[in-house]
Amino acid sequence: MSAFLKPILLTASVTIVVAGCASSTADFMRNIVEGVSTPEEIYAAGSEALAEGRYGIAVGYYQALEARYPFANVTRQAQLDMVFAHYQARQPESAIDAAEEFEAENPTHPRVDYCIYMKGLVYFDQAPSFLERTFNSDLSVRPPQDTLLAYTTFQELLRRFPESAYAPDAQQRMIFMRNRLAAYENHVANYYIERGAYVAAINRAKFSLEHYPGAPAIQESLIILEEAYSLLGMPDLAADAQRVSEINFGFDLRPQPDTRVEVLELEVADAAQSPNTNDPES
Repeated sequence: MSAFLKPILLTASVTIVVAGCASSTADFMRNIVEGVSTPEEIYAAGSEALAEGRYGIAVGYYQALEARYPFANVTRQAQLDMVFAHYQARQPESAIDAAEEFEAENPTHPRVDYCIYMKGLVYFDQAPSFLERTFNSDLSVRPPQDTLLAYTTFQELLRRFPESAYAPDAQQRMIFMRNRLAAYENHVANYYIERGAYVAAINRAKFSLEHYPGAPAIQESLIILEEAYSLLGMPDLAADAQRVSEINFGFDLRPQPDTRVEVLELEVADAAQSPNTNDPES
């Protein structure tokens, strides 16, 4: 934080706290401005506000502490608590900004894993709501942007900090999310099949199988693979997809269609390309 911004942030923080507090708190905030209150006293006041659910007041204290005593030991903990306060106050953008700022300023701090976890939690909470799931909204047709951000953020946590205390919860949330991500890949693959873009459909189905193993939706991914290979006139690969399905799920896929299409060799080769290039986000 620049020296120019510190006085401005301190004034704004004091204003926020004073506006929502009694006269005794206002006196305390004046002591902060005058440098009378210690870092520990300011942090304790913020922690008390946080515990009582007064999240905006807590953030005001923490910001004042950061502006007045940027190098105090308790300031780092206050920055972490500020992430949680923003999250609890349902301010997702502010929570993510605070987490990313802490990580950028303290890349080797032992609590960086907490910042990554909180970012994933914010994205996770932006995923479809309870009401959407209760009323059976078809989530597979909507681009799962926040779900994907949550999934990749938790994935980063597991990759960088596999022994983190937050790793088990992150892993469970990833299991919860992967079926929606796989279902969306299938939705796009079916979109391609309906329009005769069989190679693109294969790419999306294969992406689902490779990146979301264990998701119930990969059963449909195998059906899509079998159909697309059959329509491309590639019965051996279609039979492979059917055999994998029988081994793993114990059922036969739908019969191969009688129709066949002629495909240029170049188009078949393109099946190995990335499935997420120039996709319609329907």
